[in-house]
Amino acid sequence: MNQQDVEIRLIRENKKAFLPLLLLADEQEDMIDLYLERGELYALYDGGSLCTICVVTDESESEGEGVYEVKSLATDPRCQRKGYGRRMLAHVRELYRPRARALLVGTGETPRILGFYESCGFRVAHRIPNFFTDNYDHLMFEDGVQLIDMVYLRIDF
Repeated sequence: MNQQDVEIRLIRENKKAFLPLLLLADEQEDMIDLYLERGELYALYDGGSLCTICVVTDESESEGEGVYEVKSLATDPRCQRKGYGRRMLAHVRELYRPRARALLVGTGETPRILGFYESCGFRVAHRIPNFFTDNYDHLMFEDGVQLIDMVYLRIDF
């Protein structure tokens, strides 16, 4: 990753055009539809090529004032393990720090992904039992592990 060629853009229109990448992080389109339009979509480009996306939603209504959630952080498989996801999270943290009390991220219970978020400063906060089995129309697996509970991680400012 050449730092000078990396650009992160706020996407305001035609968010559904990013659906192929969004589906890497959230496999069911109707679940993405629940937050895509109300969230802010960020896209990271390196040398003009789309590498990573994420959506950030304001969760003040359910979690309290100043709480935002990172949803659908996804990196194109050709760009993975190059620091783009970490770069996107660092960008979001700095962007939201002035207005946020905390950032949340929800994910399945897989060691690799939990380890990634923890290495970025997030700590396990709570879980929603049976989230994936209750809300998705098919069984979901990540790294060979069936996703059952949603594990929420949090970083406070």
